[in-house]
Amino acid sequence: MNSLFYAVPVASIIALVFAYIFYSKMKKEDEGTPTMKQIAQYVREGAMAYLKQQYKIVVIVFIVLAVFFAILAYGFHVQNTWVPFAFLTGGFFSGLAGFIGMRTATYASGRTANAARRSLNAGLKVAFRSGAVMGLTVVGLGLLDIALWWIILNAFVAEADAAQKLVVITTTMLTFGMGASTQALFARVGGGIYTKAADVGADLVGKVESDLPEDDPRNPATIADNVGDNVGDVAGMGADLYESYCGSILSTMALGASAFFGVGPEMQTKAILAPMLIAAVGVVLSIIGIFVVRTKEGADMGQLLKSMSRGTNLAAILSGVATFGILALVFGTADGLWWRLSLSVVSGLIAGVIIGKATEYYTSHSYKPTQKLAAASETGPATVIINGIGLGMISTAIPVITIAAAIVLSYLFATGFDIHNLSLGLYGVAIAAVGMLSTLGITLATDAYGPIADNAGGNAEMSELEPFVRERTDVLDALGNTTAATGKGFAIGSAALTALALIASYIEEIKIALARTGEMINGVSAKVDAAGASILDVLNHYNVTIMNPAVLAGVFIGAMMAFLFCGMTMNAVGRAASKMVVEVRRQFREIKGILTREATPDYGRCVEISTKAAQHEMVVPALIAIITPILTGVILGVAGVIGLLFGGLGAGFVLAVFMSNSGGAWDNAKKYVEEGHFGGKGSECHHATVVGDTVGDPFKDTSGPSLNILIKLMSMVSIVMAGLTAGIHLIG
Repeated sequence: MNSLFYAVPVASIIALVFAYIFYSKMKKEDEGTPTMKQIAQYVREGAMAYLKQQYKIVVIVFIVLAVFFAILAYGFHVQNTWVPFAFLTGGFFSGLAGFIGMRTATYASGRTANAARRSLNAGLKVAFRSGAVMGLTVVGLGLLDIALWWIILNAFVAEADAAQKLVVITTTMLTFGMGASTQALFARVGGGIYTKAADVGADLVGKVESDLPEDDPRNPATIADNVGDNVGDVAGMGADLYESYCGSILSTMALGASAFFGVGPEMQTKAILAPMLIAAVGVVLSIIGIFVVRTKEGADMGQLLKSMSRGTNLAAILSGVATFGILALVFGTADGLWWRLSLSVVSGLIAGVIIGKATEYYTSHSYKPTQKLAAASETGPATVIINGIGLGMISTAIPVITIAAAIVLSYLFATGFDIHNLSLGLYGVAIAAVGMLSTLGITLATDAYGPIADNAGGNAEMSELEPFVRERTDVLDALGNTTAATGKGFAIGSAALTALALIASYIEEIKIALARTGEMINGVSAKVDAAGASILDVLNHYNVTIMNPAVLAGVFIGAMMAFLFCGMTMNAVGRAASKMVVEVRRQFREIKGILTREATPDYGRCVEISTKAAQHEMVVPALIAIITPILTGVILGVAGVIGLLFGGLGAGFVLAVFMSNSGGAWDNAKKYVEEGHFGGKGSECHHATVVGDTVGDPFKDTSGPSLNILIKLMSMVSIVMAGLTAGIHLIG
């Protein structure tokens, strides 16, 4: 085994050690007054109770799917025998990453509020470094899982041909990505339904109908709302980006083994190691960036954004520079491949920065789009909603053009501007996705920071701390809204590149399935052996052209899936929120003295409603995402599946950007009014922006961010089921 590989498990251990250090330092912070401790405990217990219920359902689904994969592998021999085990480990590590991040967040929010009593910078440091626990846990566990499977499969996979062995190993490793994607979808959808049901109920009845401030302890849905921030935006996001991170690395490894198949196992091994090493170095650079983030007392929104950007930009720049050294070390400097692939990585990094900046521009109330959206509140909630939808649609242009440019440039850089070298070009696109996610440690820290700051504000309000504490946490929260929107844009952008690489990996998996049968395939110019066939040979064999009705049908089904999935999750939030609204109104009506602080609301009942609704509503959308690629493969064959994946990628990417940015802009327009613009809190303009924010809640926190998981999960399911799809096609 190449000695450079050992940098990967070492980097994973470094990430987990620093995550533990940050966690330990956070736990040493004072949690504040007895009331602050009690409120934090309520939130922590509610979050853990929710996760316990969610994992019960997820475990059942995983057992059923693992048994199904085992039957395909051991009974029908249309699948690799390692698949059931890889699937389970992917789901386990994805769930573990979300669990650790959420547990950290529920301990950190009260401590952040207490630190904000000292200074704004103290509050920022506690919240951000607690968010860094999530970021470093995700990359640490991701690299650890990848390293362990690389060692295991190298030891146990038996193939006579060394080059073919590397192809089998890397495509087998892809299958644990399906476990991660399945767990992530349940976490994202379930958590999103939970948090938005509570949020909408708290806003509509508490703010609009009763004129209560944000997080007022008299609002029965307040605790459920704070719990939801953790289960949706921390546990859900952690599981989401775990599978994005692993998926980008694994798909690049598989494409590297294929692109250099004819060159020899030594070159294949180098191409497989390259993405792992880029990610490993990115871990160290993320830690450096985390230590750079700090601010001065009295900082405004713009200065806080600069503080965050300083850390993320430094990590990205260092990662881009380090890539040239890494790839020169891996590939050598003889033929120029090292610097061409380095430029592919840099194109991914730059694309990530551009998407982040574009998202920040369209969602932060420091810029004109969101300020104009807030101004629309002067004519009521309808114009706020209309303008927010328009803003979200316009905001898709820059991310889409950026991703398109990144795909073309990374492809051309990798091939030396030879457009016919398809395998190497797709390897360049895949490694660009690795570049974009290489500094995920700090990027995810900026995202997980948001719900911690939001909960800190809730704790300050419910504990009735000094007004200046809430002012500081509101500033941190507004920053968190922007960083969360930026993180979602980043996740969606990386999903587009990763999904493209996964589609190419699906074709590689089909090749292995055909090679297992010994069938010759109809190549571009002649019949060829499946093991040595090119991607174009496979596409020709299955007549994958735009005029093939199976491909066209697949494209339309894939595009429809994005809208169907969003519709189902939006309606799920609507149904759950309706139950919450009814319950909050009931408590105000029947529990006398809540509004005068003479009685305590029944917080537990609202937590229970959100928990049950999320568990009930999350199952069907997740199962549809798994079943659709299987049925498409059975009915339309390989060509239909490829059409499905491209249709889902195109529609899902654009729709996800639109929904995420609209929701983020509505949220920050409300914050802008609450800062004193257009009449401030309690005004008609404020009520109008609250309605807009309520519409935007499931946009940005349930349906929108779930789409990038849907895109990749359909690809992962297709890869895992490739053997069955190819086998049925042979029979038919």
